[in-house]
Amino acid sequence: MALQNRVTPGGEIVADPARGSLMGNRGILHDAQRRLGVARWRHPHWIYCRLAFNGRRRAVMTPGRYTELFFLDEATALASGHRPCCECRRDDFRRFQAAWRQAFGQAAAAGAIDRALHRARVEPRSRCQVRFEAGLDDLPDGAFVLLPDATSSPMLVEGDRLHPWTPGGYGPARGRGSGRVSVLTPAPTLAVLHAGYRPIHLAGM
Repeated sequence: MALQNRVTPGGEIVADPARGSLMGNRGILHDAQRRLGVARWRHPHWIYCRLAFNGRRRAVMTPGRYTELFFLDEATALASGHRPCCECRRDDFRRFQAAWRQAFGQAAAAGAIDRALHRARVEPRSRCQVRFEAGLDDLPDGAFVLLPDATSSPMLVEGDRLHPWTPGGYGPARGRGSGRVSVLTPAPTLAVLHAGYRPIHLAGM
């Protein structure tokens, strides 16, 4: 049975057998039976990491250790509110940090970035993902959106195309079009994308 440890662009943690290309961390979310409880984070430092780094080995969902979360790709991790790890993705974090400085006019350490992201990604009362409306024409590549059609899957913006997301990969692309959409990627991360940060994603590979 698949463990509940795959993260969607909408920030939900779901059970799916597809393997992710990145791992992430929000703290200890599981019990001794490797089942998630009610909590979906234990701290504001949501990061994403390489699957392999310095020969380290982990047994997934070991009791008392942080819950390993998995993402299809970097664009998915960013949309769900995570940022690059300062250790195993140091170069990416520095690029993210430099784009943050360009977007907001001042440098920020990892902790300050995490606090700003947390305010922008989670509703305090409902604990649901913060979403907002924007025009498709105004969005950078790497952003995730939901179309007005309630049955549509999350869509990755790339050039003049939209790529429908699934846990195992992207479906056939469609024309980008125009109009108002619901944006999943947190507003500060969207600003970082506007400032030139380019996440790795699997739609164009």
